[in-house]
Amino acid sequence: MREVAALRIETGRILAILRDMYPDAHCALDFTTPFELLIATILSAQCTDERVNMITPRLFPRYLSPEAMLALRQEELEELIRDCGLFRSKAKNILGACLLLVMRHGGEVPRTMAALEKLPGVGRKTANVVLSNAFGVPAIAVDTHVFRVSRRLGLAESDTPEKVERELRRRIPKRDWSAAHHWLIHHGRRLCHARGPECLRCPLSPYCPAYRSGAVHPK
Repeated sequence: MREVAALRIETGRILAILRDMYPDAHCALDFTTPFELLIATILSAQCTDERVNMITPRLFPRYLSPEAMLALRQEELEELIRDCGLFRSKAKNILGACLLLVMRHGGEVPRTMAALEKLPGVGRKTANVVLSNAFGVPAIAVDTHVFRVSRRLGLAESDTPEKVERELRRRIPKRDWSAAHHWLIHHGRRLCHARGPECLRCPLSPYCPAYRSGAVHPK
């Protein structure tokens, strides 16, 4: 029981510090509708949010719905997103997802994990991003930043995104799931880099197992 209580205290301290560090953390993808967010998130695989935000204005507002997007041939969509990584497969997935949205969901983005994951190009991470940011459903999307930072901070130990998500859902209060997702992303982008993390100016260093054990090589 003492170990569990200590773990909760440590997690609480880490979350409180992250909250103070990133009070305005939010989704970095530009969107105004659930459909825009779905398309932007599909595009964001192996591509920076900054790059995606340069690409989506070419699509919206002209192709604001699945029906409008389906007016494009795959080659036309590929040309619009060509400077995004994996543009051919992403164009195919986007059109496939739009077709299913029209055929099964009346052109609307579904609000459940099960339905979202059946769309081409949508895995659990993408589904969590949409649920959390478009519909306000508590969720933790585990991208590369969340995966790396949560493991360094001892919030998770598993070696796959799915297992890390389960650990984080157990460790973090549900009311903080969506916010913590953004805190961890921001921390990974600003301080806890994959290479050369800036541990010496990080307020979390006293609570960070990776730093205390010498497992990271800080700047």
